[in-house]
Amino acid sequence: MDSRGFAIFALLMVQILYGLNFTFAKTVMNENFVSPFALTVLRVGGAAILFWLISIWLPKEKVERKDYLKFFIAAVFGVAINMLFFFKGIELTTPIHAAAIITITPVIILILSALVLKEKVTILKVIGVTLAFSGALALTLFGESHREGDHVLLGNLFVFLNAFFYSIYIILIKQLTAKYHPFTFIKWLFLFGFFMVLPFGYEELKEVQWKAFTPYAYFCVLFVVVGATFGTYLFNPIALNKLKASTVGIFIYLQPVIAGLFAMVMGADHIDTLKVIAMVLIFSGVYLVSLKPKNAN
Repeated sequence: MDSRGFAIFALLMVQILYGLNFTFAKTVMNENFVSPFALTVLRVGGAAILFWLISIWLPKEKVERKDYLKFFIAAVFGVAINMLFFFKGIELTTPIHAAAIITITPVIILILSALVLKEKVTILKVIGVTLAFSGALALTLFGESHREGDHVLLGNLFVFLNAFFYSIYIILIKQLTAKYHPFTFIKWLFLFGFFMVLPFGYEELKEVQWKAFTPYAYFCVLFVVVGATFGTYLFNPIALNKLKASTVGIFIYLQPVIAGLFAMVMGADHIDTLKVIAMVLIFSGVYLVSLKPKNAN
């Protein structure tokens, strides 16, 4: 397999791992094995250990003292706030709702880039933003769940806030990712992030009844840590290094498809007309936003 072929494989794996994560994470939380904030601590702490272990075999890179503060701020938005909102949102909404709303991230990044970085916004992109937000708003306001205890409106809002804070993180790290190797950045990001989420999930983590865990519950937690966190952050740099941003952007459409099909197979969600219409609006909007102007280099 050539380098481009492996990069496409890596990008596909990222979408598969993220897509399956919605159902595995929701299952382990809704069956009361572990609470959202405790799962966040396990996710960030477990991934931090794995990233620091793998860094032993990677070239050492010196970090400038002034950049540690930038790493810390990036961890606030890219790990702590967004991941806490993500799992709390997953607990309350359905996998299909959550996966569809996550795809709106490129649209939020576009808006923030225009406001913060003063990047040019075309009419086509404005239309795309309008369509995508219309779809997300429809899912948030009118979406329903068949599971007792779900609160779709609140859950969708939390997932949207997760996407919003992750988008801020993407804007913040533009200079850092150009300056440092991805794994230098990621290991510090997760180390700082772990100490940030620990106060939120420490008490809940102490209440986890590990002896009550089924083999499937252990697998779900392991998948969240190793697959949907360590694995995705491992594969992402490979894909981003070899493929165009537009190619990477298109693959995000696979995530809700994978998440939806898997959730339905596992009996964790169902499809209905509203979800289909909302996803079409979001996909169309994200596609228009990802289009490059004809005169762009």
